[in-house]
Amino acid sequence: MPNLLVVEDDAAIGSVLDSTLRLHGHQVCWRRDGRSALQAAEAGEFDLVLLDLGLPDLDGVEVCRRLRAALPAAVLVILTARQEEMDVVVGLDAGADDYLTKPIRLGELLARVRAHLRRGAPAGARPPVTIGGLTVDIAGRRATVGGREVVLRAKEFDLLARLAEQPGVAVSRETLMSEVWDAHWYGSTKTLDVHIAAVRRKLAACEPPPGTELPRIATLRGHGYRLEDPARTLAEG
Repeated sequence: MPNLLVVEDDAAIGSVLDSTLRLHGHQVCWRRDGRSALQAAEAGEFDLVLLDLGLPDLDGVEVCRRLRAALPAAVLVILTARQEEMDVVVGLDAGADDYLTKPIRLGELLARVRAHLRRGAPAGARPPVTIGGLTVDIAGRRATVGGREVVLRAKEFDLLARLAEQPGVAVSRETLMSEVWDAHWYGSTKTLDVHIAAVRRKLAACEPPPGTELPRIATLRGHGYRLEDPARTLAEG
């Protein structure tokens, strides 16, 4: 049974979330402020966190960062009344995997939760994929460069793994949103760009083994992204 942490200070909204999620088969730990949420995160293990940014005691973005550090494998979904793009980007940069704007539609919320938990489930036995100096172990959910793990958040790994499945093949934005997030995505695709940028930064910070290069994520304007195989690119050049 999935274990969810709900951080929501509004009693009416929190009560509805708590009862609805329990009704649909989830264990729920509901906390109404940032400090108690962080204490719960440090004391337990959670598969997914629903975090309201408007908390009474601590800055919601800072709570997001600290929850990400405490629960690196959990999916973190922001609940926010702030609909400006910059607010959403700040939340995603702070460690969130997804966001929902208020007022919350329960059908959409449940669909997102199901999609995130489904994509976070262990993969079957699939051999690791090596592209240049990067190895992506889809079954083990690990990406390594020269034997050192690249620390990726859940959706960052999912994106890299999806692109690594077909190196050199263009993958559309719609396909990535559908397969990594939700087949019925409602919101902006800005979250995709933020996560791609994060993967690029983390790969750029890695030192490839001697004699190898790391693959590059190319942007295909008006379409999507492609993971460039350095060996293939060199051969074609």
